[in-house]
Amino acid sequence: MNAAHQKFIAGAQEWCSLPQLDIAAVQARVDSGAKTSSIHAFNIEPFTRNSSPWVRFDIHPIRQNRRVTIRCESPTIDRRIVKSSNGQSEKRFVIRTPLTLNGQTWDIELTLANRDTMGFRMLLGREAMSGRLLVDSEEKYLFGEVDDKQVEILYGKSAPAPGSGLKIGLLATDPDLYSNRRLIEAGEKLGHEMVFLNIRQCYMKLDADSPAVHYRDGRILNDLDAVIPRIRPAITFYGCAITRHFESLGVFALNNATAITQSRDKLYSLQLLQQQGLDIPITGYANSPNDTDNLIEMVGGAPLIVKLLEGSQGRGVVLAETTKAAESVINAMKSLRANLLVQEYIEEAGGKDLRCFMIDGKVAAAIQREAAPGEFRANLHRGGHAHLTDISPEEEQLAIKATQALKLNVAGVDIIRSTRGPLLLEVNSSPGLEGIEAATGQDVAAKMIQAIEKQISNAYSQTTREQTETI
Repeated sequence: MNAAHQKFIAGAQEWCSLPQLDIAAVQARVDSGAKTSSIHAFNIEPFTRNSSPWVRFDIHPIRQNRRVTIRCESPTIDRRIVKSSNGQSEKRFVIRTPLTLNGQTWDIELTLANRDTMGFRMLLGREAMSGRLLVDSEEKYLFGEVDDKQVEILYGKSAPAPGSGLKIGLLATDPDLYSNRRLIEAGEKLGHEMVFLNIRQCYMKLDADSPAVHYRDGRILNDLDAVIPRIRPAITFYGCAITRHFESLGVFALNNATAITQSRDKLYSLQLLQQQGLDIPITGYANSPNDTDNLIEMVGGAPLIVKLLEGSQGRGVVLAETTKAAESVINAMKSLRANLLVQEYIEEAGGKDLRCFMIDGKVAAAIQREAAPGEFRANLHRGGHAHLTDISPEEEQLAIKATQALKLNVAGVDIIRSTRGPLLLEVNSSPGLEGIEAATGQDVAAKMIQAIEKQISNAYSQTTREQTETI
């Protein structure tokens, strides 16, 4: 064997380079247990050049640093089925490119894979090691490490501060709304790249090889770390479809599409709460106007509340003070084919309710809302006002269990006080920030961003720990 090609010993983790792809340094996991080699790639686009198949793709070569993005192009030599470490098979593009490690350079085959949830941007498998190196699983970085200063020299961009550097998309429709402005502001203050994305300008590509979310300005949005869905009720279906597609690409959603969808269905959400044994006002639902009298009797008669299933912010909620008024409202709505609930009126609440702002399974802030004079709805959008309040342990537990029942990371839980104890009114998956921040003086927006940091950090630590255990 040529002396220049004698086998050398490498550690289980090493820095290497891919000069043809302009990757000056990338941290690789060296694993003889893996057959093939792969590199984290996104925005993968196949194309043809001189009648030959090529592929272009983006790479974040540095872990936990999305400020460094390298655009690459390479001929493709194959598309093959590869089984990942979690046992799932997927079809990947395969390229051949030179690898430089320990001062030696040789060609290797790389599959393009989304390794965003993995601890290392690159995996060097035994096919690439053959005849070149052996791995000592107890050693790492035998040929030196690349620190943050070197990253800045090599790529011209500094490493992000600890706990920061995420790219977070805010999925909404109006960038000027208080809640949206505060989330952008809070995220940037914490060192993240915040991107406002108008839901209506997003569209998706469903494809087994290169799924993607596109934006109307031509951007491909596959490189986000997380999204914060703030979806208006009118576009729940499309907003949840976009959120679900981001999730399928490995992007963390602060509230996932399934949780949002079920929270928006007032009837289904009440059924889920009921299944968990959580107290709610007596509620009736029927399909036919012929059952109006039975519905009214079921909830204890007038006065009672009539709610449209699709309403929000107090819209579509009517107080019927007499049986005749209740019959008229219910029958009128049914004649328009509207889906509605009939609910008992809790008179002793006196037009007041509690809003518990839930983040990551805990009460981040709580206020009491009081209806405006002549109004029974305590919603701030209906002219109500709010002030900071203390809640009882029973009310706190009710809010926590309601959020868990609907599997929401962030929620506004509305509770009403009755002679029977606290009752759940509703769980909102996109609670507004203006009223809660004004009444409590708390930076709730920052707490939401910190919840994203925590979730992604936990997922990253878990993945890294699992990989370390297998080395």
